[in-house]
Amino acid sequence: MPHRTFLNATLLAGLLMAATAAALQPSQAVAEENWPEFRGPRGDGHALHARLPLTWSETENVTWKTAIHDKGWSSPVIWGDQIWLTTATPEGHEMFAICVDRASGKIVHDIKLWHVEKPAWMPDFNSYASCTPAIEAGRVYVHFGSYGTACLDTATGKILWQRRDLPCNHHRGPASSPILYGDLLILTFDGFDMQYLVGLDKHTGQTIWKTDRNLKYNSDNGDIKKAFSTPTVFSINGRDLLISPSASATVAYDPRTGQEIWRVYSGGMNAAARPLYGNGLIYANSAAGGFGTFAIRPDGEGDVTSSHLAWKFGRTSPKRPSQLLIDSLLFMVNDDGIAACVDAREGTGIWTHRLGGKYSASPLYNQGRIYFFDEDGETRVIEAAGEFKLLATNKLDAGCMASPAVAGDALFVRTKTHLYRIETQQ
Repeated sequence: MPHRTFLNATLLAGLLMAATAAALQPSQAVAEENWPEFRGPRGDGHALHARLPLTWSETENVTWKTAIHDKGWSSPVIWGDQIWLTTATPEGHEMFAICVDRASGKIVHDIKLWHVEKPAWMPDFNSYASCTPAIEAGRVYVHFGSYGTACLDTATGKILWQRRDLPCNHHRGPASSPILYGDLLILTFDGFDMQYLVGLDKHTGQTIWKTDRNLKYNSDNGDIKKAFSTPTVFSINGRDLLISPSASATVAYDPRTGQEIWRVYSGGMNAAARPLYGNGLIYANSAAGGFGTFAIRPDGEGDVTSSHLAWKFGRTSPKRPSQLLIDSLLFMVNDDGIAACVDAREGTGIWTHRLGGKYSASPLYNQGRIYFFDEDGETRVIEAAGEFKLLATNKLDAGCMASPAVAGDALFVRTKTHLYRIETQQ
């Protein structure tokens, strides 16, 4: 697809100024040392203060490279000097939690969690370890959908508690990741047969609340009811909202109780992107079918589809990768490698460009740059701007299904075979 520009140069210049002003200002802030859950400390894919390299290869700017056994698409999470991720045997009988030393790349813990006698069928495209862990000081929470959830002591690797009694037929495999909120660990189960969220006491694993979706799917086909998204809690106008995309709708809950506050029906299925918030709007994605990418005004109660939908953008919308919100610009790449920039306030297209490659990993933003990691080992770096500009293309031996993590000035990339620490070599 050729490069396409939708807005005039004056408006582009204004949007670019708004989008990059923060990155151009000198900052005394220290780079984040922890990356505690899927898409980082804010769940938005931003590494605000790191100084990441522009270029790398198998022989350039790689501090270490560590093989990870078996198969897992979960993203790495980082706390202090530890990196945690999950993996599983390709057929799903054995599931593991792995801890890697951040400085050296050496494996510190390789913990077999449990044996699954009869794992459900799953297409080869997914893995049995696609849910990203959540981590905090002293504890890591690993999740494999209905196959099990466990809390581990990060120093010893000891299992402190586990739950293997939360049912769901994932049909095509689990992928929704857990999040921490206060003393709660919040899990999402959007399966073929049942769809619900649950809040567990993070100290004991006991159920505090459980909320069924009770959505209108307009079909008895369980495939239409599936989703893979990870929710996010936003504090908006003094109220915390747990925003949880699902098949057919995006729903806001009270994260303390699981009580539903509002819903917007968007259509679609297999929603996977994490929601975002900015400019007074919630940004979500309906994945396959439906609205595509859309924005919601976050006040109101009940079914607010007709009253609170701000805009929708169906063209080139992704099914698996999450979007990036950078001030008033929304950036995305779809599964087939078409990148787009959208005015986040109005939902109007600014540019699209065919990057090439196939994408499942969510992009990363850092210091005016956007990093797109494809499934074949290439990372394309572009300028985060109202005009498309390719800055670099980097190649590793294997591609990414997992999204990247950042700690300090280092980029941690999990490919299909290895975990890398990538940084500018002194």
